[in-house]
Amino acid sequence: MVEKLKIISLGGLNEIGKNMTVYEYGGDIIVVDAGLGFPDDDMYGVDIVIPDFSYLVKNASRIRGIILTHGHEDHIGAIPFLMKEIQAPIYATPLTAGLISIKLAEHNLLSSTEIVTMRAGESVKLGVFKIEMIHVNHSIPDSVSLAIRSPVGIIIHTGDFKVDTTPISGGMIDLARLGELGNRGVLALLADSTNVEKPGYSTSESKVGDRFDELFRGCQKRILVTTFASNVHRIQQVINCAARYGRRVAVSGRSMENIMRVSTELGYMRVPSGLLADINQIKNLPPEKVVIVTTGSQGETMSALYRMAFSNHRQIEIKPGDRVIISASAVPGNENSVSRVIDELFRRGAEVIYDKYSDLHVSGHACQEELKMMIALTKPRFFIPVHGEHRHLSTHAKVAQQMGIDPKRVVISDIGHVIEMTPRTVALNGTVPSGRVLVDGTGVGEVGTAVLRDRKNLSQDGMLVVIVNISSEDGSLVSPPDIVTSGFVYVKESDDLLRELKGVVAETVNGCAPRLLSDLTSLKSTIKTDLSQYLYKKSKRTPMIFPVVTEI
Repeated sequence: MVEKLKIISLGGLNEIGKNMTVYEYGGDIIVVDAGLGFPDDDMYGVDIVIPDFSYLVKNASRIRGIILTHGHEDHIGAIPFLMKEIQAPIYATPLTAGLISIKLAEHNLLSSTEIVTMRAGESVKLGVFKIEMIHVNHSIPDSVSLAIRSPVGIIIHTGDFKVDTTPISGGMIDLARLGELGNRGVLALLADSTNVEKPGYSTSESKVGDRFDELFRGCQKRILVTTFASNVHRIQQVINCAARYGRRVAVSGRSMENIMRVSTELGYMRVPSGLLADINQIKNLPPEKVVIVTTGSQGETMSALYRMAFSNHRQIEIKPGDRVIISASAVPGNENSVSRVIDELFRRGAEVIYDKYSDLHVSGHACQEELKMMIALTKPRFFIPVHGEHRHLSTHAKVAQQMGIDPKRVVISDIGHVIEMTPRTVALNGTVPSGRVLVDGTGVGEVGTAVLRDRKNLSQDGMLVVIVNISSEDGSLVSPPDIVTSGFVYVKESDDLLRELKGVVAETVNGCAPRLLSDLTSLKSTIKTDLSQYLYKKSKRTPMIFPVVTEI
């Protein structure tokens, strides 16, 4: 029986974020990326979403290594949670290694985790696999694609990439190496699908620098710039403009400070001596001498920009005349949060420059023509679109077919589904445990469907706590029932309604059979049912009801 290569995505398919791919052959497993996702609007109280690792935990002894393509949260954010479950070395480029070191240190896992730093062009042997890192352009330095040599053939795993002919640093994507591998023979290409719906080519990051120069030149206002903390190239261009026009730079936001510290120490960001100023010092500088670089481009309620806009920041408050530059596009689902912050900035008299057509942001992901170029260079026998919702995967599959790949050799998979591959065949065969694990505070996986349903009901209709004291001798009411409400508002005659509800509870208790009165669980259930029915009939609302019955 011929052994088959298995490719299993535990995240990143039919969704945006929490990218994670497992390669398995015989007794060896390697894992590419371990990212997080952000919660949907109906995931009340949930902080982040991570992949279900149970398949990897079950097969922990077979895992030879974890390889990271770059340092964005949707590719490395779940690393601390994974490393609490398994022991395996991590292979990453220098900047990515620096960023995960911070994460692991925060979780007290740094000393127990082996991190191996590699550079583009280098290879490592892990079991039957040999992995080569290939330099690509993206919106964070040190991004790589992977050439994975397996017993059945070469797999190209692109990670996130674009073709930038005028990058800020690091040089252009290594198209020559990808072409060499294509000429040698690529069995399968797993390619980023994020921007497949956009025709043409992505815009170079250097275009943003030109726009920054226009906005800095001659400006007499205090300037605040918000962007993704991980966009080192974008922050570098802000620093360059500040230096050019004689401004000091202050940084606000913990993630921004961490990124700048790591990237500066590793030489990926260059800050002229004396340019940086402590956030507390800038109050003494004239507005035309100040730039504040801050987190909050997605309207996050705990971010520095949000707190500045709503006067909750300890050091900085938005003033009339400030020029606020939002150099980012809203991640799908964050549009309302971003709009709320922009409105508040306007309300405080700031000049807000955020138009997505004003060259203030460019994507780090390849558009259609670049994706076609990747297929043309690598010439894969099989094509597997990854990193995107179903419409992205389907569109990418059609692009591959336009490039001459037989539809029978294109596989659109889903998380948990197993792709089996030989040098001549590819097919979906079976599934492994997979899904979403919700992280709420320090709780990992403790919030499930029932909890989310209750939180949703609480957010919509509030709750009522019904307090009933009954006699331990005969089950009669010792005192009138009491009702405490929270988040339940009945605008008209609310006092009358509460009196009626107390009457319903009293009637329920008084009408119960002696057997029911001795069974407090059944009594609580009956009170809840009667009260729910009455409330819905009266107010068309269904608040959560919590009966508390005490025997006296």
